Amino acid sequence: MSDRTVLKISGADARHFLQGLVTNDVDRLDQGLVYAAMLTPQGKYRADFFLVPMGDAILLDVDNGLAPGLKQALTMYKLRSAVEIEETDRVVTRGLGDAPEGAFADPRDPAMGWRGYDGQPGDAGVDWDAVRVAACVPQSGIELTTDSFILEMGFERLNGVDFRKGCYVGQEVTARMKHKTELRKGLARVTVDGMAPVGSDIVAGEKAAGTLFTQAAGQGLAYLRFDRANDDMRAAGATVRFTPDAPHA
Repeated sequence: MSDRTVLKISGADARHFLQGLVTNDVDRLDQGLVYAAMLTPQGKYRADFFLVPMGDAILLDVDNGLAPGLKQALTMYKLRSAVEIEETDRVVTRGLGDAPEGAFADPRDPAMGWRGYDGQPGDAGVDWDAVRVAACVPQSGIELTTDSFILEMGFERLNGVDFRKGCYVGQEVTARMKHKTELRKGLARVTVDGMAPVGSDIVAGEKAAGTLFTQAAGQGLAYLRFDRANDDMRAAGATVRFTPDAPHA
C-alpha cells in the first residue's frame, strides 16, 4: 500500500501519551490492531489510523496525505513526555481471509481481511473499493473529511471508539452525541443504479437528502439525512436506494 505512512511511537510514556489523544482504548493493543482517530477539540475528524503493537514500540499506520499534519499534532501534544515520534520505511500490505503469521486482522470488519507490516505478501487484484463499500467502511479524503463527526461515519460499528476509556481530545462532543442525541445523519450503504461522480448531491423529490461517494458493484457509500432517505432518490444520473437494514451509522 504505497498510500500509507507508518510512524513509530516509542518511549516509556508512549501508551499513556496516546491514550489521552485518540478515540479508542490503547490497551486493546494487547489483542492486536487498534483502529482509532484523532479529533479536533470541537470533536471533528482530524485523522484515522491503525495502532500496531510492535515490541516495546507502537506503529501508527496512516494515510500519506494525513501523515505530516498528524505527526505535527502529536509532536505538539508531546510536551515533556518520554516519547519519540519518527517516520519509518515500513510498507503496509493487506489481504483477505485469515491473517498470515505476523500480520493482524483488520478490527473494523472481518470482511476487510488483514494488514501486515513485516513484508507479508498482499492479495493482488482485489477490488478494495468494492470490499469496503460492501462493509460500509469510509476512507479518509473521500467519505471522511474535516467536517466529519466519527459517530456519523460509523466508528462505533467499526470498533474505532471506546466510551469507557476516559478523556481524549474531542471526547466531550463525541460522548454527548452518543448519549444525548439520536443520529439524524450518517454514512450508509446504498444501492446505486447507474453511476454518478463522487461527491454528487442526493435529492429525494425536491429536497436535499445527502451526498453520494464511492461506488462499486452496484452499491455505494452515501452520507444521508435519514429522515429524507426513501426509494425515490437520485444523484446526477443515478437512482439511489437506502434500506434501514443495510449497514449504516
